Amino acid sequence: MKNLRSNDRSRGFTMMELLIVIAIIAAVAALVVPFGKSMRAKTRQAACLNNLKEIGIGIESYLQDHSDTMPDIAAGRKTKDEDVLVLETALADYIENPEIYHCPEDQEIFKETGSSYIWNSTQSGKNKHRLEFFTITDDPGRVPLVTDKEKWHPGESGVNVLYADYSASREVNFSVSP
Repeated sequence: MKNLRSNDRSRGFTMMELLIVIAIIAAVAALVVPFGKSMRAKTRQAACLNNLKEIGIGIESYLQDHSDTMPDIAAGRKTKDEDVLVLETALADYIENPEIYHCPEDQEIFKETGSSYIWNSTQSGKNKHRLEFFTITDDPGRVPLVTDKEKWHPGESGVNVLYADYSASREVNFSVSP
C-alpha cells in the first residue's frame, strides 16, 4: 500500500504570493484613503451649511417678533464669558440647541467663544427690507449675514455664507467693484 499523504501535501501561500497580495491591498488603500478624507470633509461642510440654514430660520423668527429689524449685535466675542450681545445670545430664544453654532470643522473657536460663525455687523439694526452691503441693495441673495469665522472648508473661498434671503452657500456671491 502506498503512502498517499506524502504525495498529497496541501500547499499554502508562497512568500511571493503573499507579498503580491499585500502590495495590492496597499495600492487600493492608497487610492481609497484620500477619497474617504475628501468625503468626510464634504459631509462636514454640508452639516455646516445646514447649521447656517437653521440660523437663518432663527433670524427670521427673531425678525417676526422685532418688526423686521435685524438684531443690533456685535460681530462676535473673544470668550463665552464676555458680556456682549452676539448672534448666539440674541437668538437664544429661537435656537435652543447651541450645537447649531458649531461648525464640525471647527476644533477650537466654538469651545472658546460659543460660535463658529460671525455676524455681518454692517446689517445690525437694519430693516430686513432695507439691507445693503457695499453697493448691493436690491438682491438679498447677495447680502451676507453670517459666515464661518475661519477658512475651514475645501474650495476657493473656504467659508460658508448665509445670505439675507436665507440661502446658505459655499460660494461667495458678492463682489465689490472699485
